[in-house]
Amino acid sequence: MFIDEARIYVKAGDGGNGCVSFRREKFVPKGGPDGGDGGKGGDVYFEAAADRDTLLDFAGKHHWRAENGKHGGGNNMFGSDGQDLVIPVPPGTLIYDEDLGLLLKDLNETGMKVRVCRGGRGGKGNRAFATSTNQAPREYEPGKPGQERNLRLELKLIADVGLVGMPNAGKSTLLSRCSAARPKIAPYPFTTLEPVLGIVELSGFRRFVMADIPGLIEGASQGAGLGHDFLRHIERTVILVHILDIMPTDGSDPVDNYRAIREELTQYSKTLAQKSEVVVVNKMDLDPDGARLADLRDRLMREVVPISAATGQGIKELTELLWQKITQVKNAGKEDETWGTPYRPS
Repeated sequence: MFIDEARIYVKAGDGGNGCVSFRREKFVPKGGPDGGDGGKGGDVYFEAAADRDTLLDFAGKHHWRAENGKHGGGNNMFGSDGQDLVIPVPPGTLIYDEDLGLLLKDLNETGMKVRVCRGGRGGKGNRAFATSTNQAPREYEPGKPGQERNLRLELKLIADVGLVGMPNAGKSTLLSRCSAARPKIAPYPFTTLEPVLGIVELSGFRRFVMADIPGLIEGASQGAGLGHDFLRHIERTVILVHILDIMPTDGSDPVDNYRAIREELTQYSKTLAQKSEVVVVNKMDLDPDGARLADLRDRLMREVVPISAATGQGIKELTELLWQKITQVKNAGKEDETWGTPYRPS
């Protein structure tokens, strides 16, 4: 099960109480104070772990608590500190304070770690209150309570390439051709119900991550189809691959479909809509003479990459092109002028 959002309560450990104790010693009033301090409560951390890819761990567990510090003891015995709680989450998890509406941390790299709740300080025992005029104190400090928060966790998958397009455009088939991922493929709309990641392996030990999300339709921003909740998972991508069906089974126009999806991306996020884009025309085995492709190029007024995910035509060339584009964007930090320019309505 793919879970990409969760609301939980976390609490750091409370500090241990200080101790009131007196040792038995000759010529020392009441034996002398020897109460030790309490231990500190454990902190709560979140850590991005490579072996996590969903927030499923939080689906049935909503309360997370670190260990309390132990109480101080006699004979100057200090209480031990409570054990920290380290909660593993997938890379790409955003941690929000639900009550404040504040983003605490974006764990966008494996190994990143953040403390969200500090454990309470341990209280002092009566030994700490002894003075020359108060040689038999009975004062002590209780432990301080640990911090607590209501958190909202939101997962945005980290991928280099994000696939967008209408349902049944061939996104899942392309992902299965390029990687070892095995998304569900069937001849009906909305086969993909949750995001799927695949690693594309190229020669020379090169690789990149490709993400397939459920298909979009016109009106998704108003909740049509599956809506566009899953678009958050391609917000971190370097480039978008917009897949068009050269011959849609519903008889729709590929150019109109392209513009409708672009409008939905803009409605969701202008930043997402401005990402570098490569337009791919799929199912070219249904257009052997290339007439439909030529018409589509003329009407879109931009370069497109023809492929057939079913037969494998053009897949190698496409993956090499995507690798080049990813490298250019990552190294230069800007879009090149030929491939992957942002969409601009004509």
